[in-house]
Amino acid sequence: MLSKRLVDAINDQINYELESSYLYLSMSAYAEATDYLGSAAFFKKQAQEEVGHAMKFFGFLNETGNRVLLAGIKGPEVEFEGFGDLYRKALEHEKTVTARIHNLVDIAAEDKSHEASSFLRWYVDEQVEEEATFNMIVGKLKFVEGSKQGEYLLDKEIGSRA
Repeated sequence: MLSKRLVDAINDQINYELESSYLYLSMSAYAEATDYLGSAAFFKKQAQEEVGHAMKFFGFLNETGNRVLLAGIKGPEVEFEGFGDLYRKALEHEKTVTARIHNLVDIAAEDKSHEASSFLRWYVDEQVEEEATFNMIVGKLKFVEGSKQGEYLLDKEIGSRA
């Protein structure tokens, strides 16, 4: 049985994953409106992944006999200061997600919840991958930022990942 504290934290994370999806969808819309079509496709894929993450938590709570309680989702940021701003903000967002996952792992450890600890391992690994992806893109920005041609080529490369 999961503690109330852990169930509440997972329910909060479900909501945060859905907010993350909404943020990435907003980033996709901005990218498309500014003709960064590779980034638009990339962020759309990220948005779908975040819904998948929320649904994994959703399923875990149900499988462990706990209740999923959804909350309202706040509106995402809709204006950005260009191509690079999208990726710097996405990296910062992923760092926040990582901290939240680590908090869940800490709660599971304190509660001696072996089932939650096992379940959360996937998210720890996933966040390493997410941060690495955005760190790589932000690292490449220093070579191209301010160059429309460079941004175009990086956008095209990012789009190929989608």
